Amino acid sequence: MKLSKLTLCLMASAFSITGAAARADTIKVGVIATFSGPNAIWGKQFREAIDVYVAQHGDEVAGHKVEFVYKDVGGPNADASKAAAQELLVREGVKYLAGFDFTPNAVAVAPLTKQAKVPAVIFNAATSSINKQSEFFLRTSFTLTQIAQPAAEWAAKNGSKKVVSAVSDYNPGIDAETAFSASFERNGGTVLEKIRMPLQTNDFAPFLQRIKSSGADTVFTFLPVGPATFAFTKAYNENGLRAAGISFLGGGETDETTLNALGDQAIGLVTAYHYSDVHDSPLNHSFVKKLQELHPGSRANMASIGAYDGVELIYRMIKAAGSDGAKAIEAAKGMEWESPRGPVKMDPVTRTVVQNVYLRRVEKDADGKLVNREFATVPNVPDLGFNP
Repeated sequence: MKLSKLTLCLMASAFSITGAAARADTIKVGVIATFSGPNAIWGKQFREAIDVYVAQHGDEVAGHKVEFVYKDVGGPNADASKAAAQELLVREGVKYLAGFDFTPNAVAVAPLTKQAKVPAVIFNAATSSINKQSEFFLRTSFTLTQIAQPAAEWAAKNGSKKVVSAVSDYNPGIDAETAFSASFERNGGTVLEKIRMPLQTNDFAPFLQRIKSSGADTVFTFLPVGPATFAFTKAYNENGLRAAGISFLGGGETDETTLNALGDQAIGLVTAYHYSDVHDSPLNHSFVKKLQELHPGSRANMASIGAYDGVELIYRMIKAAGSDGAKAIEAAKGMEWESPRGPVKMDPVTRTVVQNVYLRRVEKDADGKLVNREFATVPNVPDLGFNP
């Protein structure tokens, strides 16, 4: 039987006694993410959250020292992600992979995770179908269906009758559009139009004018967190949709890292999401406080919580199975713990966390800082888009 180059390299590295990977007391975790370019906020949030977790829990688990190795892929880049995974597996000898801010970057490493039998913990990428690509994928973030369906149900019960959906034209956006539309119509609402916007655009005026003239009372939107979400949310006000009485309903569009820059025009915007940095629990207060101590000026957001809980899951797998990837995956199924976001459980079928989804409204706190204040909870929501 012909062996692939990766298999031969992995076999060679397994017999090496000179590399760091051969030391039984160290388990390396390779983190693949965006640390440069316009989307570098992802890698920054991931790394800072990992710093917080290690500061709180130490860097040793069940006799193993845990070492994180970071690889920058510069944004949505499947080829770079695959190359980074190969380097981490072969040269660094990592026993766990993690990170994955964008869907293509996760999908690209699926064959490698199966071949090497290495668990890969997804800190963000939110397309439901990702976890079908490899039985070694686990996800501690969310999926778009997980937040879009509760958002639609809430909207239908709270006065929205006619909606236009406006999403970025790629897999997560289409997931959000599909889940929201089906749920909203099932609950008696009407979706007037489904607008798909180019992933790389920051000029939303033409789309918002279409929404303004559509007769809708609500716009539901999804865009990847970063420059696009900031531009869309800003344009919603500048193009007069709020003044026209068109309500805003989104997900990450009022992300904590850009919220203050949006200014007072963001006040009152409603989103459905799985985390807010002002979530009221002792564990979250401790998480946010330690983040401020280690990285003054940083704000926790959905990327932070995905990474923080991702490391929690990795530590639990190491405790249960050491560097045995297949055993670690089996041990992870059904694990549950209290997160800074609330209770979470690793669904044994979807391998995505079951979690609360919160309806949030932007307001000012006592210090005048803009925050996403939770005002309603939809408990224990699974990945609603995963069909085995």
